[in-house]
Amino acid sequence: MPSPSTSLADLRPDLGGSVMEFDLQANTARAIGTQVFPVMEVGKKSGPFGRIPLAELLQTRETQRAPGGGYSRGSWKFEPDSYACVEHGAEEPVDDAEAEIYRDYFNAELISAERARSAVLLNHEKRVKELVLDTGTFNTTAVSTKWNDTENASPIADVENAVQRLYAQGVIANALVIGWLPFRNLRNCGEITERISASGAGEKIMANSITAMKLAEVFDLDHVLVGAMQENTADQGQTAVIQSVWGETHVAVCRVATTGDIREPCVGRTMHWAADGSSIGTTMESYREEKIRGDVIRSRFETDEKRIYDVAAELLSGVTA
Repeated sequence: MPSPSTSLADLRPDLGGSVMEFDLQANTARAIGTQVFPVMEVGKKSGPFGRIPLAELLQTRETQRAPGGGYSRGSWKFEPDSYACVEHGAEEPVDDAEAEIYRDYFNAELISAERARSAVLLNHEKRVKELVLDTGTFNTTAVSTKWNDTENASPIADVENAVQRLYAQGVIANALVIGWLPFRNLRNCGEITERISASGAGEKIMANSITAMKLAEVFDLDHVLVGAMQENTADQGQTAVIQSVWGETHVAVCRVATTGDIREPCVGRTMHWAADGSSIGTTMESYREEKIRGDVIRSRFETDEKRIYDVAAELLSGVTA
């Protein structure tokens, strides 16, 4: 429930409301979890599925047929796998009396809804990040020069080498997944600005014109996905420790799904079960609780963040000093 941290004696309700020190709505808009692990709707809360290894899909065989002879027949194996969607949710109580007392300063119900939704989506983002930037699963290579050494870094070569390592595994990379700070550093790298300037007949390039889409063109990838979501890792009541969910030291060159076909090789998917009323972006609900004489705002959804192919990503480490 809302509570003031200091006396309200000096507050100015005539200024039109309280200032929020952090924009929760903007923070959730910076999430990239469902772009890195695109949503796949499933008909059951849990169930099995088959994963066909890339080696089976790319296996060569003889196709020439002699007159009167039979055609070459093949067989293939699949690896059994499964998913299990789990409900994730958060609630925020809104006391009637407190909502009335502080209504000149903020809409308690609206802020409570934003807090509940943010909690659910933040945890989804963190689960995807842990699965993608997993150095115990994916091959990890240190960059030649840290990307915040903007004069000497070679990010184009670093990414291209990762793309080619994936190709050697049978994977066509289509995305660079990167945190906010490494993204900002990339925009100032001389190698990047020179490549863009050369394509624009030598015109001067400003950092704010180097968008994620422009970087994707530089790297010859379909997507550069910038994870700018932040979290406070300190305990409640303690001095805030604000950190980037996607961190500053590792990035991923990978293959993200482009279709709803489970057979498509990709790094992972968000399995979503909607039959119980769940929706991506979260389902918002409220109910009355007379025990507290107030309303309770709830945000929830049911998902399983599932890594699909362990060879569908290459990690680059040490991108920031």
